[in-house]
Order: sequence, then structure tokens, then C-alpha cells
Amino acid sequence: MIIQWYPGHMTKAKREMEQAIKLVDLVIEILDARAPEASRNPDIDKLAENKARLILLNKADMSDPSVTKMWVNYYQSLGIEAVPLDSRNRGSMKAVRAAVDRASEERRERNRRRGIMNRPVRAMVAGIPNVGKSTFINSFAGKASAKTGNKPGVTKGTQWIRLDKNVELLDTPGILWPKFEDNDTGEKLALIGSVSEEVINKEELAMRGLSILKERYPQVVSVRYKVDEGRDSASLLSDIAAARGCLQKGGEADTEKAAGVVLEEFRNGKICRLSLEKPPVL
Repeated sequence: MIIQWYPGHMTKAKREMEQAIKLVDLVIEILDARAPEASRNPDIDKLAENKARLILLNKADMSDPSVTKMWVNYYQSLGIEAVPLDSRNRGSMKAVRAAVDRASEERRERNRRRGIMNRPVRAMVAGIPNVGKSTFINSFAGKASAKTGNKPGVTKGTQWIRLDKNVELLDTPGILWPKFEDNDTGEKLALIGSVSEEVINKEELAMRGLSILKERYPQVVSVRYKVDEGRDSASLLSDIAAARGCLQKGGEADTEKAAGVVLEEFRNGKICRLSLEKPPVL
């Protein structure tokens, strides 16, 4: 299945970010902890050149904890601060604040040497659609400052949010890049819900998700859905339809409806804590 999605508003959003980056000290890039490499926009890498960096591995409560730890170590080996995060949990914001302070220390020290005192750190919050940027900002700010939603494209424009006298955040829309380099990337982004439902075939995508689960996390599918995991993915989807009562008139399996169930539970961490990729070996 070939998946590509780059709606027109993302071109405008990228231009706005290119202008705003001139005002920014720190770029906070939010990735999906289940697929950090696939959810890392290469355009943001270029945009953030010569800026302090912080990576937040959001939705870490739904990722495989051992794999997420590997990703934290990987990014830190590249000299980038990285913190696992559940953006819905305000209790985890203390660690994020400490990471922001560490990542921006060099900039603050440079300001002090220039005699610039008490200037707030200006941080751009960037990432692809539906990785939880707005939820993170609301938790970090301790108030509803940004619109949220469990679908891509909720944030449409940039907005500055003042946390306190020390930190200002720039909320930005989720942007992808014009062409995914391979089908695997597009499938991973579709599985975590970062592309529009309009450009995917739900049944094909659900079968791909089931194949990944069988390969990486044996037995979780059979435990979750009470089906024989040894079946091929197409038969397995039919079995899940029967097990969950997704039936058409006459008792025939409604595999499209079952695919919707599988994808929803895959994305919301109801099947298991999973990771779709591991970091490269350095």
C-alpha cells in the first residue's frame, strides 16, 4: 500500500515556521515514541539547524518501554536531549522543564555575557500531525492554551504562549514533508494516526498492523481478540470481525468495521505497549 499525504495548508505552515525560527532559541521536537524515526520530519531538522534542540518522545505510555529507553540513549549519543513523555500527565512536566533548562543553558549563558538579563527562552514546539503537541503545551502551561484532538490537522496556525517570565512557547501546526521516502514510513505514520483517513485503505492497513504485532509481539493478538494468531492476516481480520460482532446482514464478516476496531485499539494502546522501530546501531 502506497501512502502519501501533504495537503496544501502544510506549505503555508512551513513558510510561517521558516519566518518564526528567527525569533526562537530552542526547538522542541515532539515525536511519537512508538515510531520516532518515521515521525521525525527531515524538514524540521533543516529548519532547526544552529538552534538548541530537545526531543520529547510522546505517547511513551503506549510504547514498548525497553525500546523507548534505547531511543533516548540513541538521541543522547547524538548530543540531543531526549525525554520520554506522556503529555496527558502533568506530573511528567517537571522532567521536561529540567530538560528545557539544560538544552537552553548555552543560549542563556551567551545572553548573560552580552548583558542580556532575564530574557525568556523562546521555544518552538514542532512535529508532525497528531503526535500530541497541543496536549503537551496545555499540560506544560497548566491551562488550555491550544486546541487538541485525536486526529491530524487540529492546529492550523502558529501562536505564542507565555508560560512564565522564563519560557515562551510557539505552538505550530503539524507538518509532514512532501514525499515519504518509502512505503514503510507511510504505513507507520498511518498506523499511529498521523495521516488523513481519506488516503488509506483501512483493511489493508489493519492487516499490516496485525502482521507487525504477530512478528514483534507474539500472542498479543490472540489474547486481545480470542482468535487463532497462526492464521494469515486477511483470515485473522475476518476472525476478529466475528469475535467482535462486526457482521453484515446474513452473518458475513464486516472486515471494514473490524479494521476500524483494530486501528483504533492499535493507536490508543489498547492491544499492548508497542514500538514499530528500533534505533540504528551506532
